[in-house]
Amino acid sequence: MSRLDVVREIEATGIVAVIRLKEPDKLRAVVDALMAGGVSALEVTMTVPGAVGLIEQLARELPGDFSLGAGTVLDAETARQVILAGAKFIVAPTLNLATIEMCHRYDVAALPGCFTPTEILAAWQAGADVIKVFPATALGPTFFKDMRGPLPQIKLMPTGGVTLANAGEWIKAGAVAIGVGTALLDTKAIAEGHFAKITEYARTIVQAVQAARTA
Repeated sequence: MSRLDVVREIEATGIVAVIRLKEPDKLRAVVDALMAGGVSALEVTMTVPGAVGLIEQLARELPGDFSLGAGTVLDAETARQVILAGAKFIVAPTLNLATIEMCHRYDVAALPGCFTPTEILAAWQAGADVIKVFPATALGPTFFKDMRGPLPQIKLMPTGGVTLANAGEWIKAGAVAIGVGTALLDTKAIAEGHFAKITEYARTIVQAVQAARTA
């Protein structure tokens, strides 16, 4: 999949699951539960112990049309490492122009983190494929609606503050997709091995996105 294919896939489903696990041995079960619920794009953050190796393993095992990414990538060197491990898109909490350049060198989608209109425009002009607005908790869906006025061409994705209850609001406000972490990944359910609950949450948020787009 080219980086454009990956972006189209993320836009089509409208959801990127953000995986931050303290127990990496449960990662595959979580991924399977998310897929069963209709989520087909996820990022394994660099805060997960052994993240690079886990990405490499998932890249070998997951279906070819599944979009596997790496998150919390802070520099170009780390980006290259996870790209070679099999990541199809790179997500960061901040804007690093060298990381965008590295991603495009390997035809991998770059999703840098931005907070202000100036940062967002700078990232877009540098070639970012989707802008991760972070932390979106402090801004809310209205920010996306306001940004769509002067900058309708920019693809925005909130991360932080997205819940099962408000997922559709971000889409209605103009987000092309939503980044969802704790709302999907119930830590208690994972710890107790209740992965069906993760699937249930995934289905709920997929349905919320679909409903928002057809409203």
